Amino acid sequence: MKKVQQGFTLIELMIVIAIIGILAAIALPAYQQYIAKAKFSEVILATSAVKSAIEVCGQAESDLTKCTNTTDGTVAAAISGAAHAPAVNTVAISGTPTAATTQITATPLAVNGILVTETYILDGTQGIDGDIQWVINSGAGCLTRGYCK
Repeated sequence: MKKVQQGFTLIELMIVIAIIGILAAIALPAYQQYIAKAKFSEVILATSAVKSAIEVCGQAESDLTKCTNTTDGTVAAAISGAAHAPAVNTVAISGTPTAATTQITATPLAVNGILVTETYILDGTQGIDGDIQWVINSGAGCLTRGYCK
């Protein structure tokens, strides 16, 4: 009588474990990057209300120096609300606004591998028609890891 083989050999089990290890080594960093980008999107989203408030103020005043958290109540309320968003440490109007330019800086909380130095900085320039064009500042820390592209 021939004995029928049952189960797996040790070599077959070791090969399966090696394959799972290789897949995990590739998938885990990609997953961590995905989670960090998802958390950072909350920082980007927090600036939306501030951008909208500045745009409304800019249309009404035609001078962005009047659209700060100390000169306009709507902008101040938007900044206060944005600072309470998840994953956000601070949101502020940074630099010194001019009649046609302003800047918003959002700093994230240090969660899920995101560093507080990975700031999101938006430069706003008001055109002749009153619309404000927003561009990510080249000094924004979030560009180096690709969180805000």
